[in-house]
Amino acid sequence: MPPAGRFVTLVVTRPQPQADAWVARLHALQQPAMALPLLRIEGAPAHAHLAAEAWRTLAAHRLVMFVSPNAVAQFFQRRPAGASWPELTLAGATGMGTVAALQAHGVPQARIAAPSPQSPQFDAEALWTQVLVSLHWAGQRVLIVRGEAGRDWLTETLQQHGADVHALCAYQRLGPVWDAAASGLVAQLAANPGRHAWLFSSSEAIRHLMQHVLHATSRASDDLAGVRAAMVVATHERIAQTALEHGFSAVRLSVPDPAQIIHALHADRDTPP
Repeated sequence: MPPAGRFVTLVVTRPQPQADAWVARLHALQQPAMALPLLRIEGAPAHAHLAAEAWRTLAAHRLVMFVSPNAVAQFFQRRPAGASWPELTLAGATGMGTVAALQAHGVPQARIAAPSPQSPQFDAEALWTQVLVSLHWAGQRVLIVRGEAGRDWLTETLQQHGADVHALCAYQRLGPVWDAAASGLVAQLAANPGRHAWLFSSSEAIRHLMQHVLHATSRASDDLAGVRAAMVVATHERIAQTALEHGFSAVRLSVPDPAQIIHALHADRDTPP
């Protein structure tokens, strides 16, 4: 039997197909979960020729940094037939999901630069301090594979150390499709805030949700209060801060690992009195 409290349902807000994959992983740990994607990922066809060119010059790069599994998927769609990952090029990742995506596309573990699986956080700062800071960057070429916009901290840090850094827009991050099913689900969740918790892996997801509730529902005030009343589990401090700024009060922080997320969600329930 699941521990008391495990019947609180986690609402996974990642884009598809990641949302369904996370729901499956949570179910395997006996944690009820459902998918409500609050982001959409689409390719960036206007930049496809740049991805193809990047593959032709891959060996000239010291580091190709992937900001997400979506970046990996879109970049590898342009891989030429028979191309393998160069021996001296690092494939950078900030999270275990991106690491798994690189491995699934045949990048050897020895070529992957990522924070330790035991890291207390998974972001560009952790990657830099744990792996990249000890390497020589003056004159080295670096490619950042990302969406249309992204954080510039790693770009600026590498440039300060002499690297020649360029970004490749591999995909677009779009808002969700608010069809009748998605809108109805938000209304149901708002009416029963004690029965579920939000799992936020992106500040954008929070903003998309709040904009929808404020502008696209007939009971905006009640729905807003109900949405905010549910617990939040955020996978980074910046996301947790965004949730607080948007009126959520019960916000917990966890690394993006299913078991750790479940622990954060149920920590008070699973602690003996």
